[in-house]
Amino acid sequence: MDFGDFLVKVDDFIWGVPLMVLILVGGILLTVRLRLLQIVRLPLALKWMVKNEEGGEGDVTSFGALCTALSATIGTGNIVGVATAICLGGPGALFWMLVAAFFGMATKYAEGLLAVKYRIKTPDGHTLGGPFYYIENGMGKNWKWLAKAFAFFGTCAGLMGIGTFTQVNGISSAVKGFFDPSNAHTVKIPLVGEYSVSVIITSVILAVCVGLVLIGGIKRISSVATVVVPFMAIAYIAFALILIFSNAGKIPAAVALIVKGAFNPSAVTGGIVGSMIVAVQKGVARGIFSNEAGLGSAPIAAAAAQTKEPVRQGLVSMTGTFLDTIVICTMTGLSIIITGAWQVDGLEGVGVTTYAFGKGIPFLPERVTSFILMLCLVFFAFTTILGWDYYSESCLEYLSKGNRKAVKVFRYLYILAVFIGPYMTVSEVWTIADIFNGLMAIPNMIALFALSGIVAKETHSFFKKRKGE
Repeated sequence: MDFGDFLVKVDDFIWGVPLMVLILVGGILLTVRLRLLQIVRLPLALKWMVKNEEGGEGDVTSFGALCTALSATIGTGNIVGVATAICLGGPGALFWMLVAAFFGMATKYAEGLLAVKYRIKTPDGHTLGGPFYYIENGMGKNWKWLAKAFAFFGTCAGLMGIGTFTQVNGISSAVKGFFDPSNAHTVKIPLVGEYSVSVIITSVILAVCVGLVLIGGIKRISSVATVVVPFMAIAYIAFALILIFSNAGKIPAAVALIVKGAFNPSAVTGGIVGSMIVAVQKGVARGIFSNEAGLGSAPIAAAAAQTKEPVRQGLVSMTGTFLDTIVICTMTGLSIIITGAWQVDGLEGVGVTTYAFGKGIPFLPERVTSFILMLCLVFFAFTTILGWDYYSESCLEYLSKGNRKAVKVFRYLYILAVFIGPYMTVSEVWTIADIFNGLMAIPNMIALFALSGIVAKETHSFFKKRKGE
């Protein structure tokens, strides 16, 4: 058994039925206890998303905290992850991705609320919070081991998975696919292999740019995210809508494929894709990779928000899952299914989505659509790298009891991981990311089950007071 096969076995074990059930049931439980809050309170949440609270305590604005969280979620998962899920699990994987996102909105709300409720002020004056503190302070000191487990997995996820390798690999693949698709210009690196010059240049530029931003900490990350994330999200959504409306006649058939494939994948794929379990697994896993609901990462950013009301920040956090998966991932998935890109032999990762956008917009040259998609992926993934550095640094800060030297050393290791990310294979990169995602989700979901009563109580009390105002 080689290393790749070993990783796949570990991934299949962690992302088995028990973990998927844990995440989905957790979201269903919170949805019931919060009385369909993700539907009833969505208009209010969208309103508060762009309206910062006055007089709140924290390091960044509420919108800045959301953009930091979105910077970490809107990334390769929206462009590459959706394509991977559909290619492996069939069109039905998109259905399960949306189901997971719907219940994940309640999960993300609970995470944001608890993050603000149990956050602390560090001795040097900045705000720190997240699952490690709502586990320790909400569940009690006897559960500190679980908080440390989450922080350890979160540190590893940032350094070796979702924060670095997957994002950089997605960027370098997109850049190479555009500038050097035939691998005509290569350089042989001793002990590593032969790589396109475009990949090498990309890794150097990315590492330098990431380093320049990370030196400024959360405030600089937030300031970059509040400019880049809204602009690129709007641009990508507009681009995807053009494709979808250009192929409006194919939408009903695509929706039928998605629904049918969710429950009987082989009927849609002709037996190429396996059972319904595979469709559920890939849809849920890639959905969580994309929006991170249940993962416990976004509440680390939420804890830094300038707010006095945990419920308010919970609602703002919830909009992240709505925008990330229910809006952006749906558009990517529809584009791939409408154009049949998921059935083209020899394509994987970003190549699937690039093919979809190239074929789906007939009045634009494929070269133009490829360039636009490449830019979207580069900026999405770049901001994800920044957001996940903050997450993993916060986890390490908790583990090291505020040791800033350890955090500084980690920051340089993180930049190094960004530099070497392009030289790892696509399958191994995504598998490692999935493994750490799953390991993070376990302690976080245990905490959400344990503290769901507190979340419900705080929520009902908050809206009862507002009713009487």
